[in-house]
Amino acid sequence: MHVSRRRLATAAAGSLALSALPALPARAQPLPDTARILAGFAPGGTVDVTARRVGDRLRDVAAKSVIVENRTGAGGQIALSGLKTAAPDGTTIALTPMSMLGIYPHTYRKLPYDPVTDFVPVSQAVRFDFGFAVGPAVPASVRGVRDFVAWAKANPKDAAFGSPAAGSVPHFVGELLSRTAGVELRHAPYRGTQPAILDMMGGAVAAVSGPVGEFLQHLQTGKARLLATSGPTRNRFAPTVPTFAEQGFADMVYDEWFGFFAPAKTPTEVVARLSAGIGTALAAPEVVESLATMGLEPAPSTPAALAALLAKDTARWGPIVKAIGFTAES
Repeated sequence: MHVSRRRLATAAAGSLALSALPALPARAQPLPDTARILAGFAPGGTVDVTARRVGDRLRDVAAKSVIVENRTGAGGQIALSGLKTAAPDGTTIALTPMSMLGIYPHTYRKLPYDPVTDFVPVSQAVRFDFGFAVGPAVPASVRGVRDFVAWAKANPKDAAFGSPAAGSVPHFVGELLSRTAGVELRHAPYRGTQPAILDMMGGAVAAVSGPVGEFLQHLQTGKARLLATSGPTRNRFAPTVPTFAEQGFADMVYDEWFGFFAPAKTPTEVVARLSAGIGTALAAPEVVESLATMGLEPAPSTPAALAALLAKDTARWGPIVKAIGFTAES
């Protein structure tokens, strides 16, 4: 498989990041037969793909074999509930978007888990921008965000968008577009971005807000048209698509990350071993190449750096959620 210089550079950067990770501790006991990575979203999506790519390389680090369990539902909460009750021995970790830990505390009166006390940060996994796309329900003449806004105002009954979960960043990207543009866009939550995209391509929902990488495989079909991306500059995986900011929505600059977490009380040495193993996996050129097909940039970190990042994003999203006025009960 050909690996571009740019992607090799990304892999090299990941390798440099490993120097900040704890040294891989020696194992005092034999490896267990099986370890699990819990993923709260459907197979084929960005969470699932990331978990599987890393899991393949955690063999002989976490266990003799590593499986991915897709526990979908409740916007990612079911997987995290499973992590909370798992044994804190390193045989169960979860890969989750930031939303479930940094945003949900602002939107749910009560969660089945505490993002701080029930979990231990292990390593950040990837970073990515969001995309806003439309399907066959929207005329082919709609090529940009302002076109879509005009169409939505003229067709209020059909003006709806899907997202992978209520209260997630993709949901709020759609809500913020609605408020900024002065148009009512109804939200349709799904169990992952791929189910939403399939409905969009079938004409059941007009648009979808989700990670850029979720759309890439569908753009060549002509049934999915990416109108905008949410980064500060054009996304390198969709360089012909203008950002929201380029199209006059200057404040709509958002990205997100996925991170690996373990149950609370997982021993420090186990967390360090998993963190180092994840970092090594994410630095492998073939993993970089594979994740690039999903629009994902590897971004391994130390447990402490992930804890600090989660705290920062939790504080950032509080005022945004309050301004939108969304609660899980609304």
